[in-house]
Amino acid sequence: MRIGILSDTHDYLQMVDAAVGRLNRERVDLVLHAGDYVSPFVIPRLANLRSPMIGVLGNNDGDHHLLAMRFAEHDQLDLRGVFAAVTAGGMTIALLHGDDRELLQALIGRKAFDVVVHGHTHQAGVRRLGATLVVNPGETCGYLTGRPTVAVLDTVARDVELLSL
Repeated sequence: MRIGILSDTHDYLQMVDAAVGRLNRERVDLVLHAGDYVSPFVIPRLANLRSPMIGVLGNNDGDHHLLAMRFAEHDQLDLRGVFAAVTAGGMTIALLHGDDRELLQALIGRKAFDVVVHGHTHQAGVRRLGATLVVNPGETCGYLTGRPTVAVLDTVARDVELLSL
């Protein structure tokens, strides 16, 4: 199974469209969004994904209620709140934004998940801590680093590819 991962879209519609296009071309089976959509008008653009998407909220997400309403308008989009435990492709995946460092470290340290996906720092990176794969897809918006990225997790190979947009 191939899982697309993105985070920190921050209302940048052009980059959201680029990320959706890239993930569709990569033929991912599922997409995980680690939060910071910011405004609800971004959500219909994410509905152009050809695969289901599970998302969580980030620290810059404004109107949580309206974001949830926009998600609910699209059958393939699922907003889970601030945390999601996802089972896909034989892996257990923790999905959170990551602005609570203590929570993030506890999830990684407990080794309860095969993969921990987070955003928040805008810094793309993949690392292994014991048996746990920790993935930050970086920022889709490219605002802070100037390098907009997404990631693709291959659950069979158990590796991640970072993709520039």
